[in-house]
Amino acid sequence: MDMQGAAERADGMFYATVGAIKPEIEWVHDATTTGSCDVTRYWTVMTTVSEQRRGNFLGVVERFWKASDYRIKMVNPSKDLPAITAVSPDGFGILVTIGYKGQAFFEVTSPCVDKSEVAEPAKAANGRMYEGEKPLPNVHSDFWSAESPVPGPTPSS
Repeated sequence: MDMQGAAERADGMFYATVGAIKPEIEWVHDATTTGSCDVTRYWTVMTTVSEQRRGNFLGVVERFWKASDYRIKMVNPSKDLPAITAVSPDGFGILVTIGYKGQAFFEVTSPCVDKSEVAEPAKAANGRMYEGEKPLPNVHSDFWSAESPVPGPTPSS
């Protein structure tokens, strides 16, 4: 596999992951970086993920990754900057983290591959385009941005 193939594989991993998140979130492409033999793709989620819904968001992602045979390497339960890191069966690292103001970020890094040019992602982002730096999350979701707990069973008295 060369760097372009690795970038396409990274894109596919990301698209599959966000495809599992319901209701849908808005995201945009961010940077692509290359090392001496690896490629990393980055994406920024523009949908605000409220503090009350971060556990749900990360739970959906973690369950999808486990169902995809990814090995969970690290779960950071931090209240301020929670994150999950996993590795796919073919050695690609994938990370989701939730940062300031509930903005989620994804990144996928390839294992060492053959050097080649790397094109921009072929698939258009599902969010609006931004020039320069991405703003803080600015898309409201009735579910992901809600500040009330997710309804569910109540603890027994």
